[in-house]
Amino acid sequence: MFFGYLQILYYLCGMKEMVSHIISELHGFYSEAEARELAYWIIEQQTGMTRTDVLMGRPKQLIQDLSHILHQLKCHMPIQYIFGVSEWRGLQLQVNQHTLIPRPETAELVDWIATTNSCSGPLRVMDIGTGSGCIAIALKKHCPAWHVQGVDISAEALKVAKNNAVKNAVDIVWKQMDILSEKPDSQDIIVSNPPYICHREKASMQPRVLDYEPHSALFVPDDDPLLFYRRIASIKSAKRLYFEINEAYGQEVCDMMQDLGYVDIQLKYDIYGKARMVFGRIEA
Repeated sequence: MFFGYLQILYYLCGMKEMVSHIISELHGFYSEAEARELAYWIIEQQTGMTRTDVLMGRPKQLIQDLSHILHQLKCHMPIQYIFGVSEWRGLQLQVNQHTLIPRPETAELVDWIATTNSCSGPLRVMDIGTGSGCIAIALKKHCPAWHVQGVDISAEALKVAKNNAVKNAVDIVWKQMDILSEKPDSQDIIVSNPPYICHREKASMQPRVLDYEPHSALFVPDDDPLLFYRRIASIKSAKRLYFEINEAYGQEVCDMMQDLGYVDIQLKYDIYGKARMVFGRIEA
C-alpha cells in the first residue's frame, strides 16, 4: 500500500514537472494561461500510459519527444493540427490542413438550431461548407431523426468529414458541391458557416490561423464580403436559414435577407459579445 502511494506521488510530480517544462519552453510565444492549457492538452494526447510506463521512464521519453511538438507550437501551428484531432462539443473530430478547426462560436450556432427546432420529426437539414463535418455531425447526434447532409467544394475536406461521421457513429449524406454555381435540393433547414473574412483583415489575424488554416474556407473578396450569404439566401432552398457571420457585417446580412423576403430575422451574439449568428425564414 505504501509503495503504491509513492508510485502515485512520483507520477503526479512527474506530470507537474512536465507542465512546468512546457510552460517554460513556450514562454514568449504564448501567454502563461495558454501555455498551461497547451501543456495539459499535450499530456492528455500523448500519455495514455499506465503507472508502470511512468515508473519505467516514459516521462523522460515524452520530454524528448516533446521537442518536435514544442518546435511546431513555436512556429504557431495549432495544437489540433499537430495531433490531427479537435475536441469540440463532446466530439472527437479529425482535422487537417483541409479543414478549419471547430470554434466555440460554432458550437453556439449548433445549440441555437438544436433548441429552436423539434428533434422528433424527420427534418431535412443541410450544412453548406461542412469542412470537418462538425456542424452536421453535432446536429445528427442531437437529433437522430433528422436527415442531415453535408456539402463542401473540397473533396479532401469531405474525406475528413466522412471519417468523422464514422468515428462518431452517425449516418450523414456527404456531397461535393460548389454552392456558387450549384443549387441544393429543397431542405427544411440550411445552416452555413461559409468563408467570411475579407483579405484586408489578414494583417490583424494570428499566424496560427493565417499560416495554417485553409484560405479557401476563410476568405472572401474585399469588394463582396456577403458573397456566400447572398448566394445561399437567394436560392431559397430551405424554409429556415442559419448563418455564422463576420461580426462586422451582422446588420448587412440581416438587411440582405430582408430584401430577399425573409422574415423573423434574428441577429444573435456569441459568448464574446460579438454579432455572430443570423436566422431568417421564408413564409410558407
